[in-house]
Amino acid sequence: MHYYLISGERSGDLHASNLIKQLKRFDEHATFRGFGGEHMMEAGATVVVHYSKMAVMGFLEVLLNIRKISHYISLCKADISASKPDVVILVDYGGFNTKIAQYCKKQNIKVFYYIPPKVWAWYQRRAIGLKENTDRIFVILPFEKAFFKKFGCEVDYVGNPVLDAVKAHVSDSQFRHRHNFAELEPLVALLPGSRRQELQRIVPLLAAIARSHPQQQFAVAAVNNLDQSLYSDLRALPNVKFVFEDTYNLLQHATAAIVTSGTATLETALFRVPQIVVYKANRLSYLLAAKVIKVDFISLVNLIAGKEVVKELLQQEATVENVSIELNRIINEQAYRATMLGGYDQVIKLLDTGSASENAASLMTKYLHDGVPQANYFG
Repeated sequence: MHYYLISGERSGDLHASNLIKQLKRFDEHATFRGFGGEHMMEAGATVVVHYSKMAVMGFLEVLLNIRKISHYISLCKADISASKPDVVILVDYGGFNTKIAQYCKKQNIKVFYYIPPKVWAWYQRRAIGLKENTDRIFVILPFEKAFFKKFGCEVDYVGNPVLDAVKAHVSDSQFRHRHNFAELEPLVALLPGSRRQELQRIVPLLAAIARSHPQQQFAVAAVNNLDQSLYSDLRALPNVKFVFEDTYNLLQHATAAIVTSGTATLETALFRVPQIVVYKANRLSYLLAAKVIKVDFISLVNLIAGKEVVKELLQQEATVENVSIELNRIINEQAYRATMLGGYDQVIKLLDTGSASENAASLMTKYLHDGVPQANYFG
């Protein structure tokens, strides 16, 4: 089988690569092509466009970059038409991938959606479009199964690939020594995100927090594929070090974390690191989102738990004072830390249904060979 995978950001690239590895186990003649990044390439896929060229977030930002996005959508359609895949597997990246799903359906190309867009959060009727333009949806959050079934979608819950990645991590016992962190002092991880817009808004806040706690050691989970000047506010601070492309080891050794909302909030929880979730968006984008969002939380941890496990400080609430108060609590108040860790354990129990990528690959190859969808759920 010839598989075409499309991921448009860092986490999707990782999940797509793990899926590729599992698909190879079930289909020894498999070939792979698509849009993605280094992880997909390392797994054996031919990557046509790197996701860093396409990463745009926020309502207003998408509108301002519509010409660029349209160009890559057209390029993707043309490449799919030329390469003639047996199936297109869409991985997250909803705005882009839903357009590709529509195209593929018109071309009679089979479409699987692995990690569908969070349509349950806002404008839920978009699920109807997913039903019309996909052959099968593979969800990774327990509550998504019932949501998509309401709209008549063919859906499987396969477990969560973030948990898979955390389980597979091998800890570096020399991490603190290699980075010259004080062994017995608390280490606060700063996870500002992996997209330009995230760093532009969050880095100044994180720098202000680090300046206000000069005796505290901080470590930034940094990435190489962004303009390094985005980190400049943090670079000048003597109590801040940078850890590049090694977030899991940083979390493994962290005492607490300040995390930009996204997949990183779940990763931090799975490493059982008490955290504060912060988020700042363009004011207009945030106001537009606030009018249509249908959920009570933005962090995956709280969404999965169905309650507040971690503190979310958003927009005007994301201040140095508010973050500092919460930071003191998650470092020094043992009962508060224990309550948060207990919430994490509940989330882990909900998610732990075996390997998501293995479950998804097993079902995908079965559907491709048998051609008959079946009600098959892991958990």
